[in-house]
Amino acid sequence: MRAIVYLVALLAGGAVSAQEPVNIRPDVPAVPVETTEGTAEISRIQDNTHELTGEWARTSRPCPPFCIQPMIAAPGVTTIGELELLDMLADPEALVIDSRTREWFAGGSIPGAVNIPYLEAPDRLDELGCEIDFEGFDCAQARPVVLFCNGLWCGQSPSAIRRMIAAGYPADRIFYYRGGMQSWRMLGLSVTGE
Repeated sequence: MRAIVYLVALLAGGAVSAQEPVNIRPDVPAVPVETTEGTAEISRIQDNTHELTGEWARTSRPCPPFCIQPMIAAPGVTTIGELELLDMLADPEALVIDSRTREWFAGGSIPGAVNIPYLEAPDRLDELGCEIDFEGFDCAQARPVVLFCNGLWCGQSPSAIRRMIAAGYPADRIFYYRGGMQSWRMLGLSVTGE
């Protein structure tokens, strides 16, 4: 049977290739994360021929406003990649924040992320471990948070980060996933709603 499939593929002009597993790490095919809907599994798309299409395949957007963002969103903030983000998703003390607008969030996000739109972030620090006081916020018990948005060209999370710091959130408790949804999708990682 395999020989027939191979012969048909050759006659049709196609190449025959076996699907190889697409793990996150060599020994980790998937990572479970807790979400408001229960446990979700983050894995990568298993189609070895998968390619990005549509909005996420665009490489050039007008600047401004879609300018390449700096590696460091603000002094004291740590920039992280996908593996560190997965570790943060597994940490019950940490909170992963999709700082995009509600419309973008509804179109698909990282499983386990909560939506706090960038314009609302400095007013919602009480949801991140800060306590409201007469001066604004006391952030002595601030949780570690990761913020992300659409990608390397998106200024929503850097803007939220700078505004949170100005409102009193400690920079050393903030992590910036600069790659955002474009890098996440480029790696074929799980997205909510898909």
